[in-house]
Amino acid sequence: MMMKYFVPLLLAVALAGCSASKAPEQKAQRAKIDPTRSLNMEQLCKNKAALRYNTGAQKVDVTGFEQFQGSYELKGYTPKNESFICSFDADGQFLHLSMR
Repeated sequence: MMMKYFVPLLLAVALAGCSASKAPEQKAQRAKIDPTRSLNMEQLCKNKAALRYNTGAQKVDVTGFEQFQGSYELKGYTPKNESFICSFDADGQFLHLSMR
C-alpha cells in the first residue's frame, strides 16, 4: 500500500526539482556596451589599422559595428579602399585585426 503513494510522490519531487533549476546566465547575454567603450574600441581599431596599412588614423573609416554572442567586430576601410575587421572580446578587449 505504501508503494502506491511513494512512486507518484517521488516523481513529483523529481519534476519539481528539475523545473526549479535555472540555467546560468551567460556573460554575453548580460553584457551591454556603453558609448564610451565603443568609442574607445573604434579609436583602437583605427590606430591598429593605420599602423598595419601605414596611413594616418584620421584617414581610416570604421563603417560597421556588430555585436555577437561573445564578441564584437568593427568593419572599416583605408584610404586605398582596403577593408579590415577588428575583433574584440565580450569585455571590449582587442583580439585581432583581419584583412578582408
